[in-house]
Amino acid sequence: MTATSTTAAPPEARRASLWQRLWQQPLWAYAVILFGGVMLYLILADPNYRDTFFFLLPGVQVTLRIALSAYAFAIVLGLLIGLARTSRNPVVYNLATFYVQVVRGIPMIVLILYVAFVGTTEVVNALKALGNWGLTWAGGSFLEGLFRGLSQVSIRQLSLETRAIIALGLGYAAFEAEVFRAGIESIGKGQMEAALSLGMSYWQAMRLVILPQAIRRILPPLGNDLVAIIKDSALVTVLAVRDITQLARLRKAATFRSLETYNVVLFLYLSMTLSLSALVRYIERKWRLA
Repeated sequence: MTATSTTAAPPEARRASLWQRLWQQPLWAYAVILFGGVMLYLILADPNYRDTFFFLLPGVQVTLRIALSAYAFAIVLGLLIGLARTSRNPVVYNLATFYVQVVRGIPMIVLILYVAFVGTTEVVNALKALGNWGLTWAGGSFLEGLFRGLSQVSIRQLSLETRAIIALGLGYAAFEAEVFRAGIESIGKGQMEAALSLGMSYWQAMRLVILPQAIRRILPPLGNDLVAIIKDSALVTVLAVRDITQLARLRKAATFRSLETYNVVLFLYLSMTLSLSALVRYIERKWRLA
């Protein structure tokens, strides 16, 4: 029995291999790393950058809260609309299609303004009218408390941040609906037929067979939309919500330091979006290997 011995590569070969691996990396990544390093140095060394960074830092929490809440809302609503878009019921299909076509045709900033100042106001007025109507005949019944609460609803109880979340969620739900529809329709019809033949109901087959396979396929576009909604959350500055962009506007107006302010804004948004992109790619690899 002969044993094979391996010799360690000389230091010169290891250094050459390291340089080869470095040069194989995308050049844009080095540019981003360089920008991040310069910004970290300026934040630590320059008082103007440091003060601007800590002034904008609370906006990161607001931005993430708005974006993640709106994304969760969009995923749930988009899934329901996507299922409706695959329905054979013509009424359900056409209602879902109408929603997708209309919402996708409206600029996001217009949708935010409309939902914040028109849509939510009309919904609140409708709830108040329902409450007042209910009180005319529900006096003394167990429903009186419910209708009295509805009659006292005020638009002031709905913060601008909540309206921004609703608007972004409604807007992105139309895009998520098409992502879910494409994913569901990409699964072969034989999968549904096999599940039904085993005695499953339509919803059991969709939940246990179709959707798990579809989600694997649509994970990349869902991840891209998460990054996109982080960026589009900057549009809520038109509602004076104190996100990163709004705080940057206030900082620039108070100090007239545009360079420092918007360099830090770029740094914060890039940090969030690139971190989320890396997380999405990690999840994709894990699901691919599972």
